[in-house]
Amino acid sequence: MTMTVAYVRVSTEDQVEFSPDAQAKRCRDLARLRELGPVTLLTDEGWSGKNLERPAMRELLRLVASDQVRDLVIWRWDRLSRDQGDFATLVKLFDRHHVRVHSVNEGDLDLASASGRMQIGVHGVFAQYYRDQIVENTRMGQRQAAEQGRWLNRAPTGYDMVNGHLVANDMAPVVQRIFSLRAGGASYPQISRDVGMDYSTVRHISLNRVYLGEVKLSDDWFAGIHSPLVSPELFHAAQRAHTPGRRRSKDLLSGLVRCGLCGRVAGVHYNNRGQAIYRCRHRGEGCPQSGRSANGLHRAAVLGLRVLADDKDLQSAIRHQLGARGHQETSQGASVTSATASLKAKERKLLDLFYADKIDADAFAAEHQRLTLRMTALHDELSTIERERSQRDIAASRFDQLAALLADLDLERMWEAATATEQRTLVEDLVDAVRIYPDRLSVQIAGSPPILVTLDEVGLAPGCKPVVSEAGLEPARP
Repeated sequence: MTMTVAYVRVSTEDQVEFSPDAQAKRCRDLARLRELGPVTLLTDEGWSGKNLERPAMRELLRLVASDQVRDLVIWRWDRLSRDQGDFATLVKLFDRHHVRVHSVNEGDLDLASASGRMQIGVHGVFAQYYRDQIVENTRMGQRQAAEQGRWLNRAPTGYDMVNGHLVANDMAPVVQRIFSLRAGGASYPQISRDVGMDYSTVRHISLNRVYLGEVKLSDDWFAGIHSPLVSPELFHAAQRAHTPGRRRSKDLLSGLVRCGLCGRVAGVHYNNRGQAIYRCRHRGEGCPQSGRSANGLHRAAVLGLRVLADDKDLQSAIRHQLGARGHQETSQGASVTSATASLKAKERKLLDLFYADKIDADAFAAEHQRLTLRMTALHDELSTIERERSQRDIAASRFDQLAALLADLDLERMWEAATATEQRTLVEDLVDAVRIYPDRLSVQIAGSPPILVTLDEVGLAPGCKPVVSEAGLEPARP
């Protein structure tokens, strides 16, 4: 037994103008006028037409595939889908199962004739175009909001959303305590027990840059208009506080020393005199890097800080490097702005040709898809350029702060007078990494390029044998 089905769909943006009740009434009126018999109503309310994954649409496809539908009544063709590929799928399915489609707005179209299929193709193209415009406008609005510093999602822990703005609430001190504990070397389980939150929540908070006063869109972060809950120094200290999956050593540089040959984090081992030695975790499995005395690496870190503080030429070179700005060029060499404008002009010309019947629907769809893909690629390139520029700006600002701080410090005297905890805090705030090589070391100070340190400068011996001598500064191993 076959039936007459009326299919109704409204997305969230269509609800006011194209209500489901209004669509259903017009479909029933048309069915009564055409004497199509009783109408079975299928409604997808609040569902987008971007694909066919909708409850009522799946039921319609099931009924059609089982030859239970004779006539399908719709208010408009774009109610079925706004995707051109899905349009083609539906047309073939309806034609194969001899379903007659009646549209309140567009009238009846013969699916078996070439002219009928062409008209349906045109409807599909414009439905796809309308959806692409909605997506593009939505993305533009979201990006504009993010660039203005507005948070786009629900308020994170520690904030409330008040009139579209993030405002700190009574959970803000808890968030600040999480960062303080993390920066002090506490593990996530320890912090979780201390503040009474789930492990996953604690970890998410400690990694979330929203607490720096930033907002996120996709993978990009922008300066926000809300007040930060933690300082950049505390945030970065929390990121360096603990190596996931490993217990942290008590040594100052634990988690910061890496093998320069294979890139792995170096582990801390202790000899029979209780002296800390850093060894590559891949040692003996293909990496020939020798172990290095922790005391020698401590001296290298202090030396790197002193060189950066005293060498004005080095500071100028770093500022020049960080201040360099790459041109906003595409992979083909043209600027992103001019390339985007060119593609927009081509899109307008394509629409003019289509409206003037100079190209058919298939050619329009293929070329429009190609232009859309290229514009999406350009948008991604521009996002990458802007993200790199933002990172350079942050790095330059951070370096200026670091240089000003180091200029006022007597590093050697302060280091000798500091307790182990104070030394560790200084290292976590200022040192990003120390890399060990067979013939040299490099010290990565926060906000600056790596600084080369020779082994002789810090009392270490060269070579790939597992030696930890400090040129007389440490007793030889028995």
